[in-house]
Order: sequence, then structure tokens, then C-alpha cells
Amino acid sequence: MTDKKNSPDISTTDDDLPINHKHRGMMRRLYDWVLHWADTPYGAPALFFIAFMESSFFPIPPDVLQIALSAGKPKRSFYYATISLVGSVTGAFLGYFIGYALWEALHNVFIPHLFSQDTFDKVQKLYANNAFLAIFTAAMTPIPYKVFTIAAGVGQISLLILLSASIVGRGMRFYLVALFLWLFGPIVRKWLEKYFEILAVVFAALLIGGFVLIKYIL
Repeated sequence: MTDKKNSPDISTTDDDLPINHKHRGMMRRLYDWVLHWADTPYGAPALFFIAFMESSFFPIPPDVLQIALSAGKPKRSFYYATISLVGSVTGAFLGYFIGYALWEALHNVFIPHLFSQDTFDKVQKLYANNAFLAIFTAAMTPIPYKVFTIAAGVGQISLLILLSASIVGRGMRFYLVALFLWLFGPIVRKWLEKYFEILAVVFAALLIGGFVLIKYIL
């Protein structure tokens, strides 16, 4: 069973909008709705659906449910990571399609309700420098991945770049969770819920630093 009293308080979204009590209450309800699937027979399909939605518009990351499911069944941790990966990467193509074909009609729905215009403009500038690295970093870290998938469609970034960077970044993120839970089980669940975003940022920074170092050494 999941322990909702000790689950982390979701008081911010992945954008820079002002947070008020009404918004915080809505996020809390969404978080609890995501988490409750771990106590049902439909945890795995719910995980796929949430990972799919989070890549384009849903605010709660699939890690929340993946951690809860894996803590209950540590031996299936990599199975749940695979579901998260497939759902997330598949959902990235929906985000791309929104940006590519529907952005003129839907941009007022996304801005400023899910992310700001300033955030969107910054992502487009990142694509001008290194699209693969930008998508990989967003896929691996708490940076809002949905902004990058939609901006990729608007900027008509190569689908091959979107696919490869998403598989590498999201795969490392979800399988890192799986590894910890497979090794240590429910013992590390609360620690992961509290510190996973910091761990993901540090891990991504080390990887990117390694790529840069290799580039200048070789």
C-alpha cells in the first residue's frame, strides 16, 4: 500500500507561474490520483498512460507511480522502467505533433497555463546550439520535458534527434530509479521521492561534463 501521508508535497509545477493555494490544492489532488493507481490492478497501464501524457501536457511525472509500483514489487523494477520509457517516448511524438501541426490553434492553451512564453523562447534558443543535448538534458532532469517536445515540433527539429535523445535521457532517468529499487527495495523509496530530482541533475551534469571532456581530449 502507498503511504500518502509521507509522500512529498507537490507545491510547484514545472513552469514559472505564481503558485497560489488553489493551484497547490489541484496539484495535490493530481498527485494523489496518480499515486492511487499503485494500489489497483491497473498500475502498469496507468503508468504507461501517465508517462505518455506527461511528455506533452500532464504536470505530474511518471516517476511518482513508477517508484510506488517498484517499491511494492522490486523484482519488477526494470519492467516498470520500460513501461515509463515506452510511454514517455511515445508521448514525445504527440508533443512534437502539437508543436508541428497544432501550435497556432493551441498555443494559448499551453502558454501561460503550463509554461511561460519566456521558457518556450529559451528552449528554442537552446535548439539552435545543440538540439540533441537540449532534449537529452530535459529528458534526464526535472527540466519540463513537455516544453522541449512541443518546441521541437514548432522548430521542426529532426525526429531522429528527438527519438534518440529521448530514449537515452528518459531511459537513464527511469532505469536509474529501477536500479535503486531493484537493489534496495522499499527501503530507498522515501529517499528517492525526496532526492531523486537532485540526483538526476547531478548525474546528468556528470554525463554532460564527461562528454565535453572527451571532446577536448580526443
